[in-house]
Amino acid sequence: MKLHFFGGAKVVTGANYLLEVGPTKIIVDCGLFQGPPELDELNYQPFPYNPKDIDYVFITHSHLDHCGRLAKLVKEGFKGPIICTPPTRDLMSVALEDALHLMSQEARKKRMTPLFDKVALKKLFTQIKTYIYGQEINLQPNIKFTLRDSGHILGSSMIEFQLKEKNKKITIVFCGDIGNPPTPLLNPPAKIKKTDYILVDSAYGDRNHESKKERKNLLVQAIKDACLRRGVLLIPSFAIERTQELLYELNDLVENKLIPQLPIFIDSPLAIKITNIYQKYPQYFNQKTRYLISTGDDIFKFPGLRFTANRQASKNILRVQPPKIIIAGSGMSTGGRILFHEKQYLSNPNNMFLVIGFQVEGTLGRKILEGTPVVNVLREPIKNKIEVRAIGAYSAHADQKLLLKFIKQIARPIKKVIAVQGEKKAAETLAKVVQSKLKIVAVAPKYEDVMEL
Repeated sequence: MKLHFFGGAKVVTGANYLLEVGPTKIIVDCGLFQGPPELDELNYQPFPYNPKDIDYVFITHSHLDHCGRLAKLVKEGFKGPIICTPPTRDLMSVALEDALHLMSQEARKKRMTPLFDKVALKKLFTQIKTYIYGQEINLQPNIKFTLRDSGHILGSSMIEFQLKEKNKKITIVFCGDIGNPPTPLLNPPAKIKKTDYILVDSAYGDRNHESKKERKNLLVQAIKDACLRRGVLLIPSFAIERTQELLYELNDLVENKLIPQLPIFIDSPLAIKITNIYQKYPQYFNQKTRYLISTGDDIFKFPGLRFTANRQASKNILRVQPPKIIIAGSGMSTGGRILFHEKQYLSNPNNMFLVIGFQVEGTLGRKILEGTPVVNVLREPIKNKIEVRAIGAYSAHADQKLLLKFIKQIARPIKKVIAVQGEKKAAETLAKVVQSKLKIVAVAPKYEDVMEL
C-alpha cells in the first residue's frame, strides 16, 4: 500500500492524495492551488497520474482547495464514483459553478483555456454518490470506509479507511480540515478511536487562536470602533461557513443590542446561495442551533441585514453613508466583490479591514494583513492605509492546541501523524511538536513524496 502527496504538502491549498491498495487507486480530494502565480500554474499542469486509471474519488468538503480541480479530473477521463456527504454535493454544485464563471472570465483575459467546462461540470454530478456520517461501507472486499464529521464546514468529513492487502491490515484517516470548536453552527469534530496513520491539516500548526469569548468581544469592539469614527468595516469572508457563522454571531449581537444598529451588507451572490443550502440541512447543526431554529429564531435574518444579490444593488452600497459593515467574498481577496470595496475604502484610515480567515501567502488579503503600503486592486495601485485587525478564533481550522488535543485522544499505538495543508513552517512545527509532546512519529511530506504504508 502506498500514499502519494500531489498537493497540500507544505502548502495550504491544492489537497490531492493518491492511495494505492493493490491494483485499486483512490484519490482523496482534488483541490485548487491558490496563492502566488507559481502555485496557480500547477492547476494547469497535467495530473501526475492518469485520471482514467483512478477507481474512486473521495471529497472531504466543498472548499475549492479540496474540490476545485474535480471537474478537470472528470474532463480528462475519470469515470468512477465521487463519494461525499449530501451537503458537500449541494455546496459543490454552487461553488464549482461560481468557480467556472470566474475562471472563464480570467481565461478570456489571458487567452487561455479554462481548467474545465460546463460539460465536465454537469457530468461530475452524475458520478456523485452520497453517504451520511457513521455508515461503514464496503467499497471492495479489502476496502471499507466511514465518513465522520470533521466540524469544519457544513457536511465536511474525515474519511476513515480500513484496508487489507495480503496479510497486512491498516487503518488510515484523512481529516480534510479539522474544525475549530465550539462553533456557532456545527458539532465538534468526531473522535477517532484508533488508527495507524492520520493526515492532519496544519494551517495553524504553529500558533494558537484567541479564546472563543475573546473572539466575540473583539468583534463587538471592532464594530463599535468603526461606528465611533463613522467608518466602513470591511470583512472579506469565505462564502461557505464563515459568512453563515458571522450571520449567527451578528444576529445574537443585534437581538441583544450589544452593538449599535447599522446597515450590514452580505455582498456575495455565492454566499446568499450557500446560506439557502445551509437552511436545507438543520440536522447537521449542533443542538443549540437546532433549538434556536425550533423556537422560531431565523438565525440568518435580523434588523439592518441586507443581501445584495445583483450587481446594481452591490454598487448602491457606495451610496449608503457610514458607519456600515460590508461582508463580501472572496475570503482571501483573490476575486469577487470585496475587490470593488477595497478599491473604494482601503486608502481611508478611518475604515477597518477585519481578517477572520487564513490568508495564503501571495494573496491580496495576506498583503493587506501584513501592511503592504501599496497594493494592486483590480489592476490599480491603491494606498493601504486602512486599519487592519485579525481575529484568528473565527477561523474554521483548529489551532495547534486543539490539533494536539485531537491527536492525543486517539488510542495508541499510532504509527505516523502526517502534517499536511499548512505552509512549510506550520507543517514542520506541528510535526515536531507532535513528536516532542506526544511521542508519536510525525512527518511533514513535500510535493510528490511517496509513503509506504
